[in-house]
Amino acid sequence: MRTWTRGGALFAAASAIVLIAGCGSSGGGSATGGTSGGGGATQGLTPPQAGTPVASSVGKTEGHLNLIAWEGYAQPQWVKPFQQATGCQVSTKYAGSSSEMVSLMANGGGGQYDLVSASGDADLRLIYGGDVKPVNINLIPSWKDFHPFLQAPPFNTIGGKHYGVSYEFGPNVLLYSKKAFSSAPDSWSVLYDKKYSGQITVPNNPIQIADAALYLSKIKPSLGITDPYELTQSQFNATVALLKQQQPLIKKYWDLASQEISLFSSGTTVVGAAWPYQANTLNANGQKVAGIIPAQGATGWADTWMLATHAPHPNCAYKWMQWVTTPKVQAQEAVYFGETPANKLACPIMDKIQKGSCAAYHANAPESYFNTIKFWKTPLAQCGNGRSDCVPFQQWVSAWTQITG
Repeated sequence: MRTWTRGGALFAAASAIVLIAGCGSSGGGSATGGTSGGGGATQGLTPPQAGTPVASSVGKTEGHLNLIAWEGYAQPQWVKPFQQATGCQVSTKYAGSSSEMVSLMANGGGGQYDLVSASGDADLRLIYGGDVKPVNINLIPSWKDFHPFLQAPPFNTIGGKHYGVSYEFGPNVLLYSKKAFSSAPDSWSVLYDKKYSGQITVPNNPIQIADAALYLSKIKPSLGITDPYELTQSQFNATVALLKQQQPLIKKYWDLASQEISLFSSGTTVVGAAWPYQANTLNANGQKVAGIIPAQGATGWADTWMLATHAPHPNCAYKWMQWVTTPKVQAQEAVYFGETPANKLACPIMDKIQKGSCAAYHANAPESYFNTIKFWKTPLAQCGNGRSDCVPFQQWVSAWTQITG
């Protein structure tokens, strides 16, 4: 059950979020296997660990595995069998925000941590900070059963090199009360409508700026926004202006999923940005709500298990990546956490665990559904146009602080 924030309003020290605008290149070496991916905001940059050789096989396990993870990603029902099967004893440090994960992974995990379950708004920070290294996707048997869009997504695959293994994901949906809306809204515009002043709630997270940018890309095409994470200064200014207009309408910027659930349960709010988890939980509690992806599409989050540059237990780390991407564990995690598995074969197992969960979390949705989701990636100065004229993440953080007051 997810009751925390993803991305979060908690920000680490400035050193933890500075993006390497001109990372030095590393020569030699290439990951074996996998497909090419990446591009866009990463053009012209070479990750510091790009030349680090990947493992050709999984060796003898070291007996220990140290994880940085979202709470709920290391539950006993799949950790205990893993420990028994591999001899790797798991220790987990739960993080409350993406920036905390980046901070903990400083200096390649500091020789302490092996893996981190990073979300898309942290991945490029870790990759270009040199804190994670490429993995050999050929050593992950279940990778071939992933949804195609998660096999080599641009937030964790650069120049054909995989800096981790995709895990679970979900869209950011428009949540609305059926009591307040006689028919389903078909646009994010309701989140900016004075009619619902004081009854709106959205996540307290700088990456929320991308949601507003996505909306503007559809209603104001003259702005020229093609990627909500790659914004020029003028596009960024227009997006921030919209969010500042929205601010007086917001009842609460929620930090925890449980906060949004309480707001809708009490009738305090009637519309907001949410995850499928909130909609499903509210419906299970008898609340008449629905979560949809509006006509403009939606943003979304997708997590990746990333290998620390100085991982002390790399063999146990590979064993973990193999284990948690199997259909059974993917299904267990998806139902427990309230998200969608990367592995397509998890769907029928989800329904055995909890009837109807496969459809509830869109695990059996067609590829066209996933194509409507713009998954989080770290905003960089380097745009897909070959120039460095986009607004980097640290400015998103500053602007969000101003927006929310």
